[in-house]
Amino acid sequence: MSLIILAHPAFDKSYANKTIIEEIKNSGMAVEIRNIHELYPDYQIDVKAEQEALLRHKTIVFQYPFYWYSMPAILKHWCDVVLEHQFAYGSKGDKLKGRNFLPSFTVGSPEDSYTALGFQHFRVHEFCKHLEQTAYHTQMNYIEPVYFYGTSLAAGYTENEIKTNAKQHAQRLLDKLAELG
Repeated sequence: MSLIILAHPAFDKSYANKTIIEEIKNSGMAVEIRNIHELYPDYQIDVKAEQEALLRHKTIVFQYPFYWYSMPAILKHWCDVVLEHQFAYGSKGDKLKGRNFLPSFTVGSPEDSYTALGFQHFRVHEFCKHLEQTAYHTQMNYIEPVYFYGTSLAAGYTENEIKTNAKQHAQRLLDKLAELG
């Protein structure tokens, strides 16, 4: 069974992330989903509960919208407090060793925006180095991210386009989870 750490500050209004989660729930695959915005609206994360959840699973998926070239603030805070010294790293911090670290996110802008000549100047995978380093630092297996572009109505995408692409994303994620066991 896999764990999904869902970090979307406006999940109920999201077409992309909400569709992805609905597709996963409806797939019949055994997953535990922890919506950390819902669990911790005050950002007072129950570290022990989160660590216990991590220990129950071989694969941990981090599902979120790509915000300002990174993750939403609550997910960064979650990493800061949950992946603590002597749990996730340090001389005795091997509790996550060998588990899979799988980022899964949605990107509002179009793909051509994330090129050397595009508006963002860099490709998305260049913004993922901190994720890869976090996985290595915690002795986890970094799995290449699953993501898709064009999730913003402001960028001209329609609700139907976003939902269709989100369903395809969910299927790619489910396929990856099945492959990882």
